[in-house]
Amino acid sequence: MSIVVLDLEWNQGNQTKERQDPGMPFEVIEIGAVRLNDQLEHEADYSRLIRPTCYTTMHFITGKLLHISMEDLRNEEPFPVVIRDFLAWCGKDPLFCTWGPLDLTELQRNMRWHGLAPLADGPLPFLDAQKLFSIAFQDSHERISLEHAVDQCGIRKEIPFHRAHDDAWYTALILQRIPRHLFSYYSFDYFTIPENREHEVHVRFDSYAKYISRGFQDKTAALEDAEVMSTRCYVCGRRAAREISWFTPNGRQYYSVSCCPEHGLMKAKVRLRKAEDGEVYVVKTERFIGEKDVRELSERARKAEKTEGKKEYRMRAGQRKKRAGKGRT
Repeated sequence: MSIVVLDLEWNQGNQTKERQDPGMPFEVIEIGAVRLNDQLEHEADYSRLIRPTCYTTMHFITGKLLHISMEDLRNEEPFPVVIRDFLAWCGKDPLFCTWGPLDLTELQRNMRWHGLAPLADGPLPFLDAQKLFSIAFQDSHERISLEHAVDQCGIRKEIPFHRAHDDAWYTALILQRIPRHLFSYYSFDYFTIPENREHEVHVRFDSYAKYISRGFQDKTAALEDAEVMSTRCYVCGRRAAREISWFTPNGRQYYSVSCCPEHGLMKAKVRLRKAEDGEVYVVKTERFIGEKDVRELSERARKAEKTEGKKEYRMRAGQRKKRAGKGRT
């Protein structure tokens, strides 16, 4: 299996000249990649510019950053031609690697806009080198720029940044320095979500588990689903008694704490996301935590309950005021 380290450069509409297309907010104008074998040895390089179809005026920031003009792209092939050539170059069933989580989503938005099928019929596993770098050399939460990571690794900066192949080359050099066992912490691109319950994703990593749901009509339907809100132990599958009930600090993320009699305290986090077709889907992560984390979550739950109580009070007060106003007319 080959690892294809990918980087894209894209253009977008200028507010005063071209209106942003919600179906493709960023149009890919360059694809660069480095292909590695299963020993992480360099195999081949790919670099192509693309003639734009949607945004035919170069955004001033894009042009300044990439040093590319529309004149440079005028004689290039359009996206459908280049993407077919690129995917053929990638070979069968490549494992993609990018710096950060955005490139594969934007690539597939471009594919959809041009009437092409996505890269996968469900969530697509890939290596996020930015995340893996943080796990290997930082606190696993911080995310830094590619150039800062290159500096931290002591890699000589012999080529400039902010061109697709050059950034893919640097990303490949960093990937070669990340301990191979950390590749088990792969990520998912959510451009295509599971089509039904049968295809939902359940995956267990060394220190946590992840669940990716099918699409729901709305937030309410998602939060009423038994699988979404369940808190079974992801190691033994036993039901875990709820220590802290589900709460939300912001209406988008929900937390709970349960206790497995065999494996201990487990935090569950549900994130609500909107799919490309407008449906709502859920990404749930579960991990075991200590007493200190439980105390912190308990305090967050108390604050969330207090805030929700204030909202409820204000809503009821508004309703009473509205009724009183009607009574005076």
